[in-house]
Amino acid sequence: MAVRGVLVIGASSPIGAAIGQQFADSGALVVGVSADASDDPAFVHHMVADLSEPEQTSNVVERTLEEIRGLDVVVLAAAAMPVASAECTTDVQWRTALGATLDSAFFVSRAVLPHLRRGSAIVAVTSINATLAAPSLPAYAAAKAGVEGLVRQLALEYGPRGVRVNAVAPAMIGNGDLPDVTAGYPLMRTGQPADVAAAVDFLASPAAGFITGAVLPVDGGLSIASPAAWLRPDLRARWLPE
Repeated sequence: MAVRGVLVIGASSPIGAAIGQQFADSGALVVGVSADASDDPAFVHHMVADLSEPEQTSNVVERTLEEIRGLDVVVLAAAAMPVASAECTTDVQWRTALGATLDSAFFVSRAVLPHLRRGSAIVAVTSINATLAAPSLPAYAAAKAGVEGLVRQLALEYGPRGVRVNAVAPAMIGNGDLPDVTAGYPLMRTGQPADVAAAVDFLASPAAGFITGAVLPVDGGLSIASPAAWLRPDLRARWLPE
């Protein structure tokens, strides 16, 4: 089996690093790109770049192809999450969120698509906030929803070339820095970066060869639960463990 070439953007985040490690552990050659430097050994090469800038994105793709001589998987995991109500969100915060999240996903996709052969996969990391509202996240939610729209569009247009495009939508993901919140999660825990990485690996693998244009929740069941199941004592008593 040929060694896969993988590009991960947003590589210095806990989720990006876990994704890089997941692919490296399977023997892939993984290039990481992020706004911050990283010396993570999972990446055979790491670049610092502003992927909201088309020119920098094109240079990153060119250098990636020089480094690993081919791309089989592209993971779009870059994001920025300013926290502010809509009326308090500044122009800079809005543009930063869309630039880091949606612009980067589009510019990277546009740059890599001419180089992706049949059987390649693009996997985006979105968020349950693309469909479920949370306070003070208008820019982040809009950007992640935009990425999901882009995923469906690319899946339709590039399916005939044999390129699959999917997304994972995590809920709250910790890295040892969050309490193990259980309220609202049927699996009774918050997620870990490895949970997201495993889902990305699946969608990029031949096992998901007939899946494209999908958004896979990686949320411990958070998005399926009616608030009443948690708020009404009689409903809680029917399924929560003693």
